Amino acid sequence: MHEYPVTQQIIRIAEKKAGETDASRVCAISLVVGDQSGFIGDSIQMYFDVISEGTLCEGAVLTISHIRSKLRCGACDRLFERKPFSFACPDCGCDGTPTEIGKEFYIDHIEVVTGL
Repeated sequence: MHEYPVTQQIIRIAEKKAGETDASRVCAISLVVGDQSGFIGDSIQMYFDVISEGTLCEGAVLTISHIRSKLRCGACDRLFERKPFSFACPDCGCDGTPTEIGKEFYIDHIEVVTGL
C-alpha cells in the first residue's frame, strides 16, 4: 500500500518536468527499483495505470528496471548475489556482508512529447 503515495509523487515529478519543457504529455518514465528498496514494481505499475488517468502521464509507458541485491565478501572483496540460506562467497567461501546495491529507488529518465 505504501506504493500508492510513491506513485503519486512519481506522477507529480513527471508532470513538473513536462511543465518545465512545455510538453503536451509524458510518453515514458523509467524507474530503477532495488529488490531491497521496500517497493514492489508490480504494485507501482498497477497504481500508475489508475492514478495517471486524466494527467499528462495518462498512457505513458512505465518501465521498471529491477536491481538485485548484492553482498560483498570481506576476504576477497567480490560482489555477489546471495544464494538461499547462505552468505558464502562463491569464490572463497567466506561470508559476505550487505551492501547498498539493491536498495536503489529513483526515476532514471522521463520522456515527454513537445510541440503538439
